[in-house]
Amino acid sequence: MINLEPALLDTVRHLETPEGITLSLRVAGPVARALAWSIDLLIKYTALLMLLLALTILSRGGFGLWLIALFLTEWLYPALFEVYASGATPGKKALGLIVVHANGTPVAWPAALIRNLLCAVDFLPVLYGFGVIAMFSNRDFQRLGDLAAGTVVIYRDSPVLAPSFPPGLALPPPPLSLAEQQLMIDFADRGATLNPDRQAELAGLLTGLTRQSGIAGVERIRAYARWLTGAQS
Repeated sequence: MINLEPALLDTVRHLETPEGITLSLRVAGPVARALAWSIDLLIKYTALLMLLLALTILSRGGFGLWLIALFLTEWLYPALFEVYASGATPGKKALGLIVVHANGTPVAWPAALIRNLLCAVDFLPVLYGFGVIAMFSNRDFQRLGDLAAGTVVIYRDSPVLAPSFPPGLALPPPPLSLAEQQLMIDFADRGATLNPDRQAELAGLLTGLTRQSGIAGVERIRAYARWLTGAQS
């Protein structure tokens, strides 16, 4: 299950996978989701209006085809994008949102269909009244469709780029905690943006780990970072 933190304003949910990996999901609130819904609504009905104008040449038969398109668009538009476009309709993509299962896995057809078919219930009695009430009644801002489908809308995190170091020697570090390892990697990754004097000054703070000072300390930290990240010598 998603771990609910005590802080009421915290929308980050921590999820532990069966493999023991902890994932952090940033749950999207009603405002962002309303904006995404508005963008999707504009896209859908602009396309439907253009289709209606194009089908007017077919008279009543054209209107029948338009009604079929209206039905399919209303019910399948969100599900198609959520399943085949990495969990995001164009509106959600514009806001940096995606739909996932509550366990953090990509949304599949059954859940996508359930959450979108129940939009009709969420909309009642008017303007997503039940949906808004449901969203404010739980920590994950799930509307009724989300609760039934076991889905949650989260922010898509920017991809984390692998650290890049200049080529050089890679050395195994002394025993380090995870925090100390991350400190080494961060320093080596960002140190190139600092002047040499500043690099040497910061490396001096890690003399107890590197047994080196000055520029020699900087190079030792980089050597440890290369080893920790598997970078080639």
